[in-house]
Amino acid sequence: MKISSSQRAYLRGLAHDLEPIFRIGKEAVTPEFIKAIDEALEKRELIKISVLKNCDESVRELAGITAERTRSLVVFVIGRRFVLYRPSKDPKIELPKKAKKDA
Repeated sequence: MKISSSQRAYLRGLAHDLEPIFRIGKEAVTPEFIKAIDEALEKRELIKISVLKNCDESVRELAGITAERTRSLVVFVIGRRFVLYRPSKDPKIELPKKAKKDA
């Protein structure tokens, strides 16, 4: 799944006020954690995740692993948080059309 820079900016704006609904600690990314994120993405499409200081892995690495395992897209990583997006079977978020320069 690919999105344009304008669509990414739109999702980033939507995610600004979101509170993290998951926290990754020293256990990192377990199969149960992935299943819970997968279910949350199906319901919400856009979620914010926080990485605790006791986690040894890099935030970008965790974001990539989590996105790959949930078939989602990393919208952005900032500090110790990242945002994932995946359209659900019944989409709730309507992305703006791709601009010709983004295509």
